[in-house]
Amino acid sequence: MPKIVDLFDYRTKAAEQRAFGPWQKRFGEVYDAKTCLSDLSDKTLFFLAQPGEDSSIAYYEMIMGVLDLGPATKFNYLPTEQQMQVVDIHLFLADHMRFEMMRRLEWLAAHACQNSSIIALVQNHRQMRDNCRDNPPGLSPSHPGHTTYQKLIPREKEVFIRQLLREALEKFEERIES
Repeated sequence: MPKIVDLFDYRTKAAEQRAFGPWQKRFGEVYDAKTCLSDLSDKTLFFLAQPGEDSSIAYYEMIMGVLDLGPATKFNYLPTEQQMQVVDIHLFLADHMRFEMMRRLEWLAAHACQNSSIIALVQNHRQMRDNCRDNPPGLSPSHPGHTTYQKLIPREKEVFIRQLLREALEKFEERIES
């Protein structure tokens, strides 16, 4: 009797392997189609929250895998439009990795994408980005800057939170090392 293959399951597994194969080697962790930002280890989240070339390459590995554009080493050979799409998704994901880091520090109450799968964030980044623009993360009332934050207009609130990145990276690194 021939073996029946569930096409959806096959495609999901193939997408998981393309998306997370390089990350599983890089980080030594297992990821799947349901992996959310909140599922990442502190160590992996810290790496991805940092600006720079090393984290960018990791993002490109995963994004290009999800979009089936080949390995990250082929990024410079992609058409400009696809390069811009990968960069746009990278910046979107990096923001949300940083928001997740701040949430774990209890600086943010929540952020719109924390419970979405990473693959869904890549596949639906335009819609997610628009949704997040309408629902920016809120600074936790326990954060010392909360009073100042409350007086700001929405766009200024986003800037205020982004300005916390350097301090958040320092605090999160202390958390990991302790």
